[in-house]
Amino acid sequence: MPESMQMKLANLVEDLRDKGAIQTGWPNFSRIRKNEYHCHLSRKWVACWYWEKGTIEIEVYYAGSRENAPY
Repeated sequence: MPESMQMKLANLVEDLRDKGAIQTGWPNFSRIRKNEYHCHLSRKWVACWYWEKGTIEIEVYYAGSRENAPY
C-alpha cells in the first residue's frame, strides 16, 4: 500500500477510535454484513472492520486493494 494510503488508513483508525465504527463521512462507507463495515480510502484501496454493538473494540481486519477485498 502506498504511503499516502497508509496515512489515510491511520486517519481512519483514528476516526474509528475517536468516533466509533459508524463512519458515514468516509467514501462509500457501508455495512458488509452483520457487524462488518467497509469504506474506500481511494478508488483503488479499501479498509474493512468488525464491530459488535455494545462493545468498545473495533478490529480492522483488512486494508488493501479493492480487487482482493474479502467482501
